[in-house]
Formats: sequence, C-alpha cells, structure tokens
Amino acid sequence: MGTEIQDIVAARRSTGLPADTAELLKHLLAVRVSHRAFVPDPVPRSTIEEILGAAQLTASWCNSQPWRVAVTSGAGTDRLRDALGAAIASGQVDTPDIPFPREYRGVYRDRRRESGFQLYNALGIDRGDRDRQLKQTQQNFAFFGAPHVAIIHTDEALGPYGAVDCGGYVNNFLLAAAAHGVGSVAQAALAMYPSVLRRELGLGDDRTIVCGISFGYPELDHPTNSYRTTRAPLDQVVDWVTT
Repeated sequence: MGTEIQDIVAARRSTGLPADTAELLKHLLAVRVSHRAFVPDPVPRSTIEEILGAAQLTASWCNSQPWRVAVTSGAGTDRLRDALGAAIASGQVDTPDIPFPREYRGVYRDRRRESGFQLYNALGIDRGDRDRQLKQTQQNFAFFGAPHVAIIHTDEALGPYGAVDCGGYVNNFLLAAAAHGVGSVAQAALAMYPSVLRRELGLGDDRTIVCGISFGYPELDHPTNSYRTTRAPLDQVVDWVTT
C-alpha cells in the first residue's frame, strides 16, 4: 500500500499536479461546509455523476458497498418536496428506521447547542422565538431550496454495519461535491418520514433509510451560509495508549 501511494505522488509530480496529497485532503476538509440556502439552477448530470463516481470509491466492510442512492432532479425534487410538506401540514408522525439519539449530553450537547445558536444568530432569530425556529427547521423538508436531493438507504439485514458504511459514503459525497464547487448538507431530518420516502421513491420495507443530502449551487450571500462551526482540539478526542 505504501508503494502504491508513493507511485501516486510520483505520478502527480510528473503531470504537474500537486504532490502533497495530505495538504490537499486537509484543505478540502477545511473548506467543506454545510449549506442551507441554494440557488435554483440545477447541477449538470455529468457533474453529479462525477460526484457519485468519487463517492463510490468509499471503503466498506468486506467491500459490501451497502449504499444505494435515489437522486432527484427537476419534477422529481418538486414532487418529493411537496409530499414531505403535505405530511408535515397534516401532522403526520413517522418513526425513523434508525432511532435518533436518546439524548445529547455533556460536551456533545454543548457542541450541538453552539451550532444551533450560530445558525439562529446568523438569521437574527432570538433564542426564545419558537415560531421562527420551527419555520427554519421546516426548511429541512424543503431541501433549503436545493434543486437536488440524494436519499441514502441500505439493506436492513446489514444492521449497524450497513449504516456505518453509508456514513463513510455520505462524507465522501460531501467532499466530492465541494471539490466540484457544489454545496451540500447532510440531513438526518429527511429520514424522519420513511413512509413518505418509500412511497415516493419506490423503496421496499427491506431498505433502511439512513439520511438525505440536499445539494446544488449555494447562495453564498445568504445568512445561513455565513457562519462556520468549530472543531474540537485533538486532546479532547484522542487518547494515546502507549503501554
């Protein structure tokens, strides 16, 4: 494996491409953000296929590649958005295929709250303004105006292993999108209505719906795209075991 990587670096040098792949990866990770406002212009099919092709290189347990992806465009996006909106308006309550966290506690709660406060502050929403907070939350189900959404699902028989592999796929999709100048946001919220997604996308009960990814070209001057979340320092997440 080490020799293969060295060969790749050497090949990059010979073609004039940057040889420092570690810095390229770190840069891509740093510039990728979750966008929550998009312009309506669709992403060309060829670009979407490039993103999907890169994400398809994701490593998976026993190379099972357990993800499947339903990608909407045009009328397909409108139909799914309308169906989710109708479910919300009717008061429909579904049970997600993957249970949401029992609770966020300690540092996980603190990080989650910090992110939420950043969003509300960017929009000028007071912390006690439940109505505006709810309206912003409901933007999840309108895909934040994105022209495309990808619904990620897996074989229910694979259990947590399939879901974990899909998590890797989602991350690589987001990075590939960023590399192509396409904005994106991963959304667990879309998995809150599995019955709607199954009906509209023709998915069977043997499929576990993991999450959705709304994507398109970001509306860069929108307030929701103006803030950046922080990352914990290594000493908060890494324990060195040396003996």
